[in-house]
Amino acid sequence: MSNPTEKIALVTGANRGIGLETARQLGRQGVTVIVAARDQGKAQQAAGTLQAEGISAVGLKLDVTSTADIQAAARFIEEQFGRLDILINNAGIFAEKQFGGNNSTSVTQAELRRTFDTNFFAVIELTQALLPLLGRSRAGRIVNLSSILGSLTLHAMPNSPIADARNLAYNASKTALNAFTIHLAGALKDTNIRVNSAHPGWVKTAMGGEEAPMEIADGAKTSVALALAADAPNGSFTHLGEPLPW
Repeated sequence: MSNPTEKIALVTGANRGIGLETARQLGRQGVTVIVAARDQGKAQQAAGTLQAEGISAVGLKLDVTSTADIQAAARFIEEQFGRLDILINNAGIFAEKQFGGNNSTSVTQAELRRTFDTNFFAVIELTQALLPLLGRSRAGRIVNLSSILGSLTLHAMPNSPIADARNLAYNASKTALNAFTIHLAGALKDTNIRVNSAHPGWVKTAMGGEEAPMEIADGAKTSVALALAADAPNGSFTHLGEPLPW
């Protein structure tokens, strides 16, 4: 079992990009980080990279779309740590053929289902499986990695600033994820757990592309702040401390 004064965090999709950097920034704050990835080797490699930087990290195979993996992860955390303080639902995919434009008339059922399986349904299943462990934390934190592209308010504006990025599968999955954030926050409002959605920004990752204006280190800051804040909000949608419209 872990020291009751140290925080334990699970970051999904943590073998690269924003997930790895989120784990790194949490680790630098003294958090023990469970680095989760679909591939065991990649999870172990990422954990090893962080360990070499002096961070307490452990690799974990976790395909978030696998019920067996989710159940195994819950057992692992129970046996190794006895509780979970922070859950960063970072894993996500973009399954559509190209980014940008409006594909509402052409998006396929396969793209929709694959996207929702990872970006929405998997998040709910994993979170529900880990709630008993989060309930043992003195200050449980759940951070759902959303996107400003899930904002219905911004998309509905006559001169929407995000009108050129209407990929229905991805955007709708993030809108649905935001709904989960609001609903779960309400369900847990009388507990020590806080639930929030984070927009990392447009970041230079495999998904964001090299033309993105933000560096990976900055893309992790919103999640880390929500995870570590003693006075964290509950049921918010934010970017770098600023509220975003639903």
